[in-house]
Amino acid sequence: MGKQPKLVHKMIFSMPAGTPPEKVLAAVKNFAREEFGAKHRYAMVLHTDEPHPHVHMVVRAMGYDGQRLRIRKDTLREWRSEFARHLREQGVAANATERAVRGVTKPQKLDGIYRAERRRDSTHWGQRTEAVTRAMTPGGEIRPEPAKAQLLETRSRVVRGWNEVADDLVRQGQAELALAVRGFVKQLPAVRTEREWIRDRLLEQAKGSERAQFVDRWKHDALAAWQAFRAQQQAEEHARRELHRARQLDFEWSRARSRTHRDNRTR
Repeated sequence: MGKQPKLVHKMIFSMPAGTPPEKVLAAVKNFAREEFGAKHRYAMVLHTDEPHPHVHMVVRAMGYDGQRLRIRKDTLREWRSEFARHLREQGVAANATERAVRGVTKPQKLDGIYRAERRRDSTHWGQRTEAVTRAMTPGGEIRPEPAKAQLLETRSRVVRGWNEVADDLVRQGQAELALAVRGFVKQLPAVRTEREWIRDRLLEQAKGSERAQFVDRWKHDALAAWQAFRAQQQAEEHARRELHRARQLDFEWSRARSRTHRDNRTR
């Protein structure tokens, strides 16, 4: 049985904490009206239960004209730009900067997968993690992926672009800002594929487990040493009491013998 087509598409529009929620909602409404108003049915709701205001929206996949909504990467990039434009029209500073340009390397997943991961019951990540675990060598290495070359090329273009921006700033006399740009480039995280990201997370968890085991062993050894020390103290205290008792008995026996000796002489 083939995979059933989607009935609806789910989307989330989110902004950092401090952004006015009503302006985020207004921007999403304007975006949806332009993109889907005459083509697809949609509904949305604003959430303010977390520090960052966000809007959940569902769009019916089948349009009024019988054509299905197909979302590609280029579509998402265009939507991000349009959402940013509507935010700016609301007076909110926003720009649709690509993840690669911002130096974001963590794999991006659908909202359902993200929330399942936070609940620690994601079957998606469970399957991915199991596959990486099987592929890892004892030394923690995994076979290079073809996609890594493309990621490295993208990073190279990003770095060149930022360095060109820094050079332009220097020519404009803004050396301090140029230095900040170069500092941003230097602290960009390492380029990693999803498999490498999972591998690194597994290794970090293993290190944490080793640290926990070391602490447990240290606590066990410290407790055993303390118990041995207390047992030695108790044994020494018992020996001192026994010695004192023996001396007391010897002293009393000596006194009794002396009295007996005097009584015999008196008689």
